[in-house]
Amino acid sequence: GTGSCSKGLLGICTTGHWAEDDTQSSNGTSAQCSGSNADTAGGETPSRVFLPLVVGFSFSTRLYKIAEPPHVCWDETHFGKMGSYYINRTFFFDVHPPLGKMLIGLAGYMTGYDGTFPFIKPGDKYEDHNYWGMRGFCAVLGSFLPIFAYLIVLELSRSHMAALITATLLIFDTGCITISQYILLDPILMFFIMAAVLSMVKFNQQAYRPFTVPWWLWLVLTGVNLAGALGVKFVGLFVILLVGLNTVSDLWRLLGELSLSLADIAKHLLARVIGLILLPLFLYVTIFGIHFVVLNRSGPGDGFFSSAFQSRLIGNNLHNASMPEYLAYGSTITIKNLRIAGGYLHSHWHLYPEGVGARQQQVTAYLHKDYNNLWLVHRQDENSFHHLIVTTRNLHSHLHEAPLTKKHFQVSGYGINGTGDANDLWQVEVCGGRKGDLVKVLRSKVRFLHRATGCVLYSSGKTLPKWGWEQVEVTCSPYLKETPSSQWNIEDHINPKLPNISLSVLKPHFLEILLESHIVMLRGNSGLKPKDNEMNSKPWHWPINYQGLRFSGVNDTEYRVYLLGNPVVWWMNLGSLGLYFVMVAVASVTLQRGLSLEHSRILKSGGGLLLLGWLLHYAPFYTMGRVLYYHHYFPAMLFSSMLTDFLQPLIVFFFYLFHPLAYGMTGPLAHDPGSTMAGLKWMDSWEF
Repeated sequence: GTGSCSKGLLGICTTGHWAEDDTQSSNGTSAQCSGSNADTAGGETPSRVFLPLVVGFSFSTRLYKIAEPPHVCWDETHFGKMGSYYINRTFFFDVHPPLGKMLIGLAGYMTGYDGTFPFIKPGDKYEDHNYWGMRGFCAVLGSFLPIFAYLIVLELSRSHMAALITATLLIFDTGCITISQYILLDPILMFFIMAAVLSMVKFNQQAYRPFTVPWWLWLVLTGVNLAGALGVKFVGLFVILLVGLNTVSDLWRLLGELSLSLADIAKHLLARVIGLILLPLFLYVTIFGIHFVVLNRSGPGDGFFSSAFQSRLIGNNLHNASMPEYLAYGSTITIKNLRIAGGYLHSHWHLYPEGVGARQQQVTAYLHKDYNNLWLVHRQDENSFHHLIVTTRNLHSHLHEAPLTKKHFQVSGYGINGTGDANDLWQVEVCGGRKGDLVKVLRSKVRFLHRATGCVLYSSGKTLPKWGWEQVEVTCSPYLKETPSSQWNIEDHINPKLPNISLSVLKPHFLEILLESHIVMLRGNSGLKPKDNEMNSKPWHWPINYQGLRFSGVNDTEYRVYLLGNPVVWWMNLGSLGLYFVMVAVASVTLQRGLSLEHSRILKSGGGLLLLGWLLHYAPFYTMGRVLYYHHYFPAMLFSSMLTDFLQPLIVFFFYLFHPLAYGMTGPLAHDPGSTMAGLKWMDSWEF
């Protein structure tokens, strides 16, 4: 019969006619809700009124005071600087894929920014540099989030009011405003996540019109947006998983439609493979292709990558380089470990601290080019052992245990001006070669065998504590199996007594540098640590809005911006998540008891899809070992907001109360009774 809108907690409802079996229509495709309710009785009239309102409020709240404060805020020091690198075509290393930074750089270039501002630290004044274009670009993408949320909920619920309330939650959330107004990756990432979900939902609505132009359009747009999300941050994998699970469910439904032949199902499968796998993969690889073409000049990221990778960078000492081909006594060299991001063999004047092996000079692996990476190859005696010297000390090992890898031996710098002991002797072995083979610079993989203990020089990949300047631990491993961690190559080679040869043959293929880039990014991501005096946020803090994040300013004389979500919005979202599970449980019981309640349709509505989206974008953070921040929750918050659709008058009121957090404050801090914000410091952990 005609279904009236039974509107519950989430604004998710069913309308119109259902086929008798509630899942299939006579032509074997999914039945669609049709008909009308009080929300849709006016045809397209509500959207003609509501959507322009959503657009207007969304853009106005995000673009308001976009130039304030006129100095670097929080992670603008990273992503603004990286945008400058793209304008200057300077290579750098970052733990995230390149699309977000490329778009920031493009926005800056298109709006007149010349890429010369240094972005050294938060608080640096922009002065006459044109920074508003990059901020404005991020704010515009952030302005689309409430619009996309409105359209998604409208598609899922067929309720204009539910869609409007969802958009209201996001429009007046101070956290969403703040994170959209600065030069950050987050608004770009969330734009693609929401665009992918909207495209997926629109594609689902075309299920009864397969292989038509709209069907293909939304399928292709879904793939494009998935590539965009993954191209900004690896967090984009979560929305890929969401779309993948939706696709598996869709194909499973098609498999149960007896009106479709196996050939028809194969066509559906092939279309989804093309649109949701091959197309995103092609676009993602293309993003990296553009990244490598644009960043073709040597920069601060060179040392994270292999010698072959560096040889393609203009200005790098290995680009079109010529040097002696074979290692010889008297050569000054740098030695690079062959594990990805293994670093250069390095030593400096600092000693190992008390209680960490022998109190001798530290030897580490360092990811940047540095004078302390230089070593001198010296003949110790008539045997073919090599003696490496840095800061006038010898490369040395002994039976003291290594700082972090306790089953390995310590490596240190020992002796003065070449005078040491028998523990300074190392034998050079060419991997895969024969005794007596010459060591080819850059091309030979070599191992350094310690003569006294029989161990092999090794880069563990573990980061030393602050006493080791957070460089990579170098040990002498008693386990002699050949691995990249125990293999090295000679990179720089200076010896005026030998003839030079060209090394242009080293330049790697595109797939090699693509693979290497991903390994370096993943290892860098897992090794992120909190900065000094910075609290490591916990995932359980986020949904309860336990603590925000300071974007700008500390004391009452500075212009302060504090990232904190509208408390009422976030706590409503949290309560709605809990009530949703209750509703699902009640609906399941009614179905099992054979009761025909309209609320039981919630199990087949978009509410489950949105809940799954929240879980996929939130739960994985509990398994991550890297440093976490409050802003990591915002993609999940978008999904939880789409599950909440009531109390919007309170939301607007509390937006009015908390809006100085987003737009800036002056005067006494909130703990001062005379502060205008004093009554709003509801939790001691809020630091505004």
